[in-house]
Amino acid sequence: MQIFELVIFAALAGVVLYQLYAVLGRRVGRQPREGGAMQMPSFLKPRPAAPAPDKTGTVALAGLPALKARDSSFEPGKFLLGARSAYEMIVKAFIAGDRDVLKGLTEPKVFEAFDKAITAREEASRTESIDFLQPVRADLEAAEVAEDTARLKVRFLAEFRSRTKDAAGEAVDDRRTAEVWTFSRLLSSRDPNWMLARVDAAEA
Repeated sequence: MQIFELVIFAALAGVVLYQLYAVLGRRVGRQPREGGAMQMPSFLKPRPAAPAPDKTGTVALAGLPALKARDSSFEPGKFLLGARSAYEMIVKAFIAGDRDVLKGLTEPKVFEAFDKAITAREEASRTESIDFLQPVRADLEAAEVAEDTARLKVRFLAEFRSRTKDAAGEAVDDRRTAEVWTFSRLLSSRDPNWMLARVDAAEA
């Protein structure tokens, strides 16, 4: 699956925005200088961590045969490669404030939320960047087909180094994050793109 085949859609824009902004995760390495840490928008509230996946996998992934029956070209391995690429691209674009990339991967309502957060960051004269320290791990956690809609949950585990610079100084922080992204697709549509429908915090 090509990177640009994943056109990202979030049903709950505020939740997705929080999770992307919260990609800073938990501090696991060097601490930033006082006053230099990234600030999370105060109007966004965290969601509880998603429950652990079904240990056997048989129940959680019960929708795969139904999905394969509706779309014979679907391959879990290729899907996960595309999902991982989309994850990295969206996170980097949001942190870098790359509106062009985000606009091409999100629907207007989601882009508006991203744009608002980026604007606030610019007005605060704060710049941010991240580097992934290890390849992002992507695991297919659940699959279901309900009527004409397929939904796949992917658990992402990522480790990265964040850099923040503003009037208070500079900060460098090594962090780890775990999230579950739910992708959906209308099976009756000729459009093969998967949309991001939900983002939840997860247990590492």
